[in-house]
This record gives sequence, C-alpha cells and structure tokens, in this order.
Amino acid sequence: MRRAIFLFGEAEKGEFCTPLLCKSLPQLAETFGNPPEESLGILYAVQALMYDRELFFFRVKEEGYSVSDYMRGIRLLENKETFHDLAAICMPGVGDAEIIDATSPICSLHRSLLITTEKDLYDYLTHAQTRL
Repeated sequence: MRRAIFLFGEAEKGEFCTPLLCKSLPQLAETFGNPPEESLGILYAVQALMYDRELFFFRVKEEGYSVSDYMRGIRLLENKETFHDLAAICMPGVGDAEIIDATSPICSLHRSLLITTEKDLYDYLTHAQTRL
C-alpha cells in the first residue's frame, strides 16, 4: 500500500470539507477541475500523484483563510484508524498560527510531515515572534 498525503486546498469544483481519495491525475482533474488563481492546492496534488502517492484532497473555501474548514479537516485526522499510513499533511497557503499549531499534534499522531511553502513558514515563524 502506498503512503498517502492529506492535502487541504482550494479547487474549482468538488464537495467542500470532505476528504476525497484521488489515485490518478484524470480523477483529480475530473473531480476538482482547474486550480483557482493564486491557489497552490491542485499544483501540490499533481506533484503528490506524480510521485505515486495516494491523495486525500480536502477542499476548503479559501486557502489559508477558511479557518473553520481547516479545523474540520484537522478534527477528522484525529481518527488514526480512518486515515492510517499518512506520509504527510499538506497545507499550501497556510501561515496562520492557529491552524499550524492545531496540526502539530496530528502530525505527531500519524508520524507524518507537514508540507507548506517557504512563504507560509516565514509568515508562521515571524508571527510566532510577535506572540512571545
């Protein structure tokens, strides 16, 4: 069995706040359509599938801003039996400390990595300094 990636992202179509398993590029395109402008979710999804990973795509209304959508997905990930063997949780466009801090124990639970962008990591780290 291939290790999976759980990805939060914006998409042109598809059901909101429901993790959908994607196993191929045609399935991804058919289910979620084209990437919205300035969205990175579909681009990261394509990379995951090209590296032969199974992908759970969790569509959010707005990448990085729909805090309630992200929290719903994080709560789903608390059940290790439903989402077993996760290699990584991917959150492109998220620099929000509340979301990233809530993801940390989930990554520990699944022994998985958090994938984000350099810009988002910078936002998170500089915001963390202002909180101290």
